[in-house]
Amino acid sequence: MNTKDNAIAKQIEERYGQYARQILESDLPLPFNGDGSAPQTSQQAETLAERLYFDSQLVDLPTPVVNASIGCGNPVAIAKLKPGANVLDLGSGGGIDCFMAAKAVGPQGYVIGVDATPSMIDLANKNKQAMGLTNVEFRLGKIEELPVASDSIDLVMSNCVIDISPDKTAVFQEAFRVLKSGGRMVIADTVILGEIPPNLKANIDMWAGAVITPLITLPELLQCIVHAHFVDIQVEALTSYGLENFEQLDAASKKTLTDGIVWKPLPLNTGLYSALIEARKP
Repeated sequence: MNTKDNAIAKQIEERYGQYARQILESDLPLPFNGDGSAPQTSQQAETLAERLYFDSQLVDLPTPVVNASIGCGNPVAIAKLKPGANVLDLGSGGGIDCFMAAKAVGPQGYVIGVDATPSMIDLANKNKQAMGLTNVEFRLGKIEELPVASDSIDLVMSNCVIDISPDKTAVFQEAFRVLKSGGRMVIADTVILGEIPPNLKANIDMWAGAVITPLITLPELLQCIVHAHFVDIQVEALTSYGLENFEQLDAASKKTLTDGIVWKPLPLNTGLYSALIEARKP
């Protein structure tokens, strides 16, 4: 990474580190607000997890694991995990996707979570210990420079983390490197669709907590995957964040999105989306 990217990575680590430390110190649900700021209510935290995952995925997970969820999708749902598989989670956070994968691959399989924030690693290990799991490991490291051997992973997954990386091309190149031939990548990531005026784009970045590393468009993200030599790239699902339904948003969201601009309804299929994407290493 260059000096600018290192500075961005440090800011991201500080932001997510604050969030993880809050959970470690309180054991309370603290939905991530993009800036690591004030927690919300237990019901709101549960609603976030329930929106992302099926009840059957959450049923065996302790409350602190569910509370730490800050993803934007459900990559495990389309991962097609098999017993004995080796899985890698990019930006594993509190570990929720790793724990779901560990259950699917069984004792003969193995799951590695990589996160650049020390307090997130601490949080994930605390959750792991509480669950008594032995087929999950959490490693401190950058997803642009993975501490994982080449050609050793059957499935790479990630849940709303690549969008905050300052070097997305490097992330996908590293994912490609660690995958075995025929291995798959499944990610959920936040993207922009359509042409959005720059001033509105800046407000959306702020609203989505993406001020440090502004969001990119879906075609731009797909191009990064193509450049890393993945094949069979498919967008499995697109879920809107609801900006087209502006009047239904809460007052704080409306204030952020309209700051300094005159709000106009977004064109059809334009706005902020969670994309669920699958690809394969030849």
